[in-house]
Amino acid sequence: MRETPRPQGTAGDAGSELPQRRPGRAFAHTAGASGSGTPHRSDGRSPQTPRGVRQTGPTGRPGTTPPVPGRPALSLSPAPLLLVLFALTAWQIVADGPLRGLDERTGRAVVGHGPARLTEFLADLGNMQIALPVLGCAIAWALVRGARRAPLYAALAMGAVPLLVVPLKAWIARPGPLTDATGYFPSGHAATAAMAYGAAALLVVPYVRRPWSWMMPVAAVLLTTATGIGLVLRGYHWPLDVLGSWFLFGAVLLPPALSRRSRRRNSSRTPRC
Repeated sequence: MRETPRPQGTAGDAGSELPQRRPGRAFAHTAGASGSGTPHRSDGRSPQTPRGVRQTGPTGRPGTTPPVPGRPALSLSPAPLLLVLFALTAWQIVADGPLRGLDERTGRAVVGHGPARLTEFLADLGNMQIALPVLGCAIAWALVRGARRAPLYAALAMGAVPLLVVPLKAWIARPGPLTDATGYFPSGHAATAAMAYGAAALLVVPYVRRPWSWMMPVAAVLLTTATGIGLVLRGYHWPLDVLGSWFLFGAVLLPPALSRRSRRRNSSRTPRC
């Protein structure tokens, strides 16, 4: 394409004139309303979007308006995986699979080990008389601090323990390590400890200052693990009885834990105007 040559002129040319505004053309910058000469957009919009109005991008930094569509984030919950593990464990026990044989050999090898008083104490951590008061105190504390939905969920989840464990025990009818009596899978004591201590930690964590807040989940994991160890060493349950309870009720506890962590992360990324 050939460009139309522009007229050349110098400062001394008598015929040089200022460029005239052509009708039908919009100037990119015109004088402001006050006549100060401050340029603004011809369509009336402000020259730039205020920083406080900009929406954040996928990385949390100030983005453009409207927000630029990004790649959707994939969120995979471990709860379905735990349910699958529980189903596989129950299937191996019902079908008398190789995993059940390994489990029983391991249980017989470790039963009776450790100080009797200590292992008995650890197993008793799964008793209702010990675990329920801990959860009750956490529920009362959360209610005092103004929480409503989380204490209700914790109470309902704790009530689901016997509703799930008792039918499963009757259906699978697994004998215990030191007795021919049946009804040992899944472990009710392991389920009680996991649900009570785990739910109590979730209720208390939001009201504990950092860096002490991380101690609540750690304490719940330690108490639950100690209960399972005591149950196996005392011969009250096979190892898979304990693992099955952890798989089943871990799937109940993880969704609210992940939801709380997601809300906390989103609130920390909210831009301040």
